[in-house]
Amino acid sequence: MSFFAILLALVLEQARPLNPVNVIYTAMTRWITWVARTLDAGIQHQAWITWGITVIGPALLTMLIHWSLEWGLGWLLAVVWNVALLYVTLGFRQFSHHFTAIREALENGDETRARELLAEWQQVQVGQIPRSEIVRHVIEYSMIAAHRHVFGVFFWYAALSIVGLGPVGAVVYRLTQLAQRRWQEPALDGSVASEALRAVASRAWLTLDWLPSRMTALGFAIVGSFEDAMDGWRNHANNFPDDNDGVILAATAGAINIRLGGAPLQAANPDDDGASSSGGSSTPGRIPEVAHFAQVVGLVWRTVIMWLVLVALLTMANLLG
Repeated sequence: MSFFAILLALVLEQARPLNPVNVIYTAMTRWITWVARTLDAGIQHQAWITWGITVIGPALLTMLIHWSLEWGLGWLLAVVWNVALLYVTLGFRQFSHHFTAIREALENGDETRARELLAEWQQVQVGQIPRSEIVRHVIEYSMIAAHRHVFGVFFWYAALSIVGLGPVGAVVYRLTQLAQRRWQEPALDGSVASEALRAVASRAWLTLDWLPSRMTALGFAIVGSFEDAMDGWRNHANNFPDDNDGVILAATAGAINIRLGGAPLQAANPDDDGASSSGGSSTPGRIPEVAHFAQVVGLVWRTVIMWLVLVALLTMANLLG
């Protein structure tokens, strides 16, 4: 079931992408804000309870619905339920329009437009950064977005659905990431989450993303230049302040022999798709150019196909076993 659900969700998302501003994400954001406003008391143990209600509560509900459909109405409806949830939580088209628009602007020689689009995407002060830096930042943000919107969800969905927990992994991963981001920012009513809740959300996110980020980096190494990617992972991941993002970006740099890392953009209100740039250290490799965009796209899609094949084999083994 896992393989077919992921494949159908990816095909559906490519054919009819979900609008980034949609009723489901709006409802999830309101839920996250309401729970924090209602239960946040600034105490660590209560912060964990708040996080649990925010994330685990909806995840358990989705799992119960999955079991009810699978055991009561048939596996076909359970597959439809899984596809629907993956369609909401997983997909390239949730961020790829930014990548495509900036790529087209650079190919047309319109660097001013490319800077404007980059600033709009990340809500940052871009300034007059050179062409190579535009490309570098776009690649960094896109690879982290691909991990968070595709590979991270992919990993936890496949890992937990194979052991019978249905789509709970995808829901937990997406809600954990959304809660971490939303609680770092003021809500629409001006309220701010307590320091304890922000710390718990960040810790939960870093923990949950630790293994998927390394599996993503491993995938990039396997389908790219393995030795260079592993060398980058071992020796240059600490060029980036965020440990999980650093592993992915260092492996990406080695896999396609490109220089990543360096001075960060001046964030005004960082988006959840943002990658963490280092304070000045870069990985070895070629200076980023527009031609590298094609290599990045190829790297990502080869990795998707590799993991789909692996999940198909695991699904077949599970059915035969």
